[in-house]
Amino acid sequence: MFRKSLAKYVAMSILSLACIGSTLGQAASGDDFKAQIETLRKSLEKYQDYKVAVRDLYLSTVACVHYSGEKIEHHMEYAKGAMGVHFVNLTVMGPPDPAKPNVLIYEPSGGKLRLVAVEWLVPLTADTKERPSLFGEKFLGPMEGHEPLIPKEFVHYDLHAWLFKDNPLGMFAPTNPNVSCDGFDFALLEKPTKMMPERGASAH
Repeated sequence: MFRKSLAKYVAMSILSLACIGSTLGQAASGDDFKAQIETLRKSLEKYQDYKVAVRDLYLSTVACVHYSGEKIEHHMEYAKGAMGVHFVNLTVMGPPDPAKPNVLIYEPSGGKLRLVAVEWLVPLTADTKERPSLFGEKFLGPMEGHEPLIPKEFVHYDLHAWLFKDNPLGMFAPTNPNVSCDGFDFALLEKPTKMMPERGASAH
């Protein structure tokens, strides 16, 4: 009886330790992402001055993009809110680099531009093996390009990160209801982008 009880106790202890280890592993992973995100935020602080971004080849697409929340079948779902003015760096290519987003996003406010978010764009190609991810977040897509700013033939995945402005929808949501294009001369109300099938990648 004693041996059976001891064996049961040992088994339960091992199971408990395994659960604790798993939980600690997940916490450590989450902490790692937080540290990465904070490091990224600090490294991009210089781009609060959009002129510094332009000198580093982040070029403005001019329009302030926002969405009405309209839902269209087989299209991406964007909650009502804005993305802002995109500054795109065409020299940033290859797999997504967590330290180097290829898009900076600004909100027009009081006649100035304020850096509020960043975005990674990854084209869908025949060599794509899996949906990209960063910071434990899977990219959205694949989707057509956002016309008229990006040709619809540019089928891609993307991921936003609201590093410099709180987003009630979550840090990685594509739109932010707290961002506005109101009063901006080049406000652009976009339609949801058409979703596309994945090529050379398993469905997710």
